[in-house]
Amino acid sequence: MASVPETSAPGAGPALWVSTFAFTACFAVWTIFSIIGVQIKADLGLSEAQFGLLVGTPILTGSLVRVFLGVWTEQFGGRRVSLIVMALAAAATFLLSYAETYPQFLIAALGVGMAGGAFAVGVAYVSKFFPAGKQGTALGIFGAGNVGAAVTKFAAPFVMLAFGWEAVAQIWAGALLLIALLSFFLTRDEPQLIERRRTGQKPVAAWMQLEPLKDLRVWRFALYYFFVFGGFVALALWLPHYLTGAYGVGIGVAGMLAAAYSIPGSLFRVFGGWLSDRVGARKVMYLTFVISVVCAFILAYPATSYVVDGIDGPIRFRLAMSLPVFTGVVFVLGFAMSLGKAAVFKHIPVYYPDHVGSVGGLVGMIGGLGGFILPIVFGLLNDLTGVWTSCFMLLFLLVLTALVWMHFAVRRMEQRRSPMLATLPEFPELAGVGPDRAAAASSTRSH
Repeated sequence: MASVPETSAPGAGPALWVSTFAFTACFAVWTIFSIIGVQIKADLGLSEAQFGLLVGTPILTGSLVRVFLGVWTEQFGGRRVSLIVMALAAAATFLLSYAETYPQFLIAALGVGMAGGAFAVGVAYVSKFFPAGKQGTALGIFGAGNVGAAVTKFAAPFVMLAFGWEAVAQIWAGALLLIALLSFFLTRDEPQLIERRRTGQKPVAAWMQLEPLKDLRVWRFALYYFFVFGGFVALALWLPHYLTGAYGVGIGVAGMLAAAYSIPGSLFRVFGGWLSDRVGARKVMYLTFVISVVCAFILAYPATSYVVDGIDGPIRFRLAMSLPVFTGVVFVLGFAMSLGKAAVFKHIPVYYPDHVGSVGGLVGMIGGLGGFILPIVFGLLNDLTGVWTSCFMLLFLLVLTALVWMHFAVRRMEQRRSPMLATLPEFPELAGVGPDRAAAASSTRSH
């Protein structure tokens, strides 16, 4: 394992803050269909499942390319790879404004999805500037670029209503290209890349970068990220449509209310990184999953009318979540997910300091695939069940599964580390009570 420096490397500040700003722009582009997709759905008469596929397609591209982009960042440097990724995404976003048919929109969406690959590049790049004790906080700050989803939700509805959805695509494309150029010139190469150039050392081969992916623990981290990040992206894309359908609000109001979910799900990631550095990522993951289970259960309960046979006749009442309560619960869910996103990536540079690109790329890919798969499944569930809250029913089952698996995995690791734990009673404080006390007394008399 390579030695880890105790202090931040020169250029760490600009690398972190400029990369975070650039990732915010990338995320704003990556989730652009959460707003313009609503208008495109109406224009083309798409079904719920077709809409889910449209908003999820950029997430697919941005997920699948993360492993390769992470590896290439380790080999060629984050500045170069980031510039290329952002330029390609900007071009695709601009061309999106000329699409007319559903297949054309899907093809353009594949190119727009390149913006999502910037995450793997940024994680591998930023982590190189900071020691292990500060990487959780640094990557939490970088990950707060998820707030780009809220930027799109706040600004895009007004641009779309004033100038059309095509203007949104063109303006977002121009801004992304400009930020890509500024990022390249305002940052410096990571310390390891500079050292390799100085010594003439060749980068680690790509196949060796992929070696840690055989570790089951990597895939467990990926499952966690499937929920905390994939679920976050899926809801960031789905909530404007959900709010317009379930509560009948306009697209402008829906965008702003959906931002109440996106903002904490992004900005509190910084707090999640800091907390992971202080109390440990495992405790933060427990907190994330427990809060998420409760919130998802509440959100999953559909509006229901009841008729009770009372003494004096039928008693009718209705349970339904008001819009303010829904917004508040979603806010808490976004907060919990933000903690989990930071905690997952706190593990990676600690366990795999020499393979942050490949491991972070894989974990990010699986998480991103959640953002692609879940909106499609949300649409299918709507079509099959006709219940708006079916999306939260799915998220409840997903996070409950993740919590149970994590708990048993942690228990197994603790028992391997301390075998004597396996022989302890389930409730040691009850030892000597009831039959145990009689057995203890009998044992004493026999001696």
